[in-house]
Amino acid sequence: MIETSLADRLRRLIASAGPIPVSLYMAEANAAYYGTRDPLGRDFITAPEVSQMFGELVGLWIADLWSRAGAPPVRYVELGPGRGTLAADAARAMRAAALAPPVHFVETSPTLRAAQAERVPGATWHDRFADIPGDEPLLVVANEFFDALPIRQFVRGRAAWHERLVTIEGERFLPAAGPSVPDAAIPESLRGADEGSVLEVAPMAAAVIGDIADAIAARGGAALVFDYGHVRTGLGDTLQAVAANRYADPWVAPGDQDLTAHVDFQALGDAARRERVSLFGPTTQGAWLSEMGIDVRTEALSRAAPGRSPEIASARDRLVSPRQMGALFKAMAFVAEGWPQPAGF
Repeated sequence: MIETSLADRLRRLIASAGPIPVSLYMAEANAAYYGTRDPLGRDFITAPEVSQMFGELVGLWIADLWSRAGAPPVRYVELGPGRGTLAADAARAMRAAALAPPVHFVETSPTLRAAQAERVPGATWHDRFADIPGDEPLLVVANEFFDALPIRQFVRGRAAWHERLVTIEGERFLPAAGPSVPDAAIPESLRGADEGSVLEVAPMAAAVIGDIADAIAARGGAALVFDYGHVRTGLGDTLQAVAANRYADPWVAPGDQDLTAHVDFQALGDAARRERVSLFGPTTQGAWLSEMGIDVRTEALSRAAPGRSPEIASARDRLVSPRQMGALFKAMAFVAEGWPQPAGF
């Protein structure tokens, strides 16, 4: 049986049925990409892979909140846990505070599940967040999860907004304006934008964060989200591809490179606020890590391993510096009614 590439399948689909939404193109590309490889290090690197300090401070954040909430039985849940590095580092910090909750991963990639099993033996895997069992409070972490969820794009024409679709020209994929959309699909403040303006919305991200907030409102607990993006809803085409640690053309080789878009934290927060939770942030990742004591941890690690001091300091700067990950990446949290205000915000 001859294997057909995703690019060929999408070309055939477009040729037979017409242009497809950007959301479908992105969903199919990322399902193929993440389902067949471990991209960390090869194509990009995330904060937990930069330094153990990131996961350790997440673990301390969880342990502190859990302790002040009365130390109830809880479950740790991570969405898109990469290689399991964050969870392993967080678990080490949590154990120091006498917290060792069951670990649940929301992950569909067999390749990444295998990597996670090596770092976090005893974890339980789920295809969907809704499959998490029990009624205990949930402590949910999502690091660079929402940026990979499919987005819809709308482009402003002369007289109306249009859904942006993906078509083909020869062998090449390219975006094109599709049918006009009702005004109600566009925030009122943006409806009169200049011709050519692009608006991105992430309905799947809103649905997922709504499910998490609903579960936390019902069961208790908290969620902590890190991702790169903007604080306020605005205009701009942020769809991008990354391969071999470099930006690439998102319209080339779908399924062979990571497709992401900047997270709209205002929209994410609005979706969470519809449930009975208290929202904190967003703040910058650099500010959150500083509030959580990354400088103290940097000094402690450097004292324990003097020969690694430059490497440890460099990792700290990469996570915190506004010129690197510190400003573009944001942190946001929400907690159930009756739970204390979380640290770092």
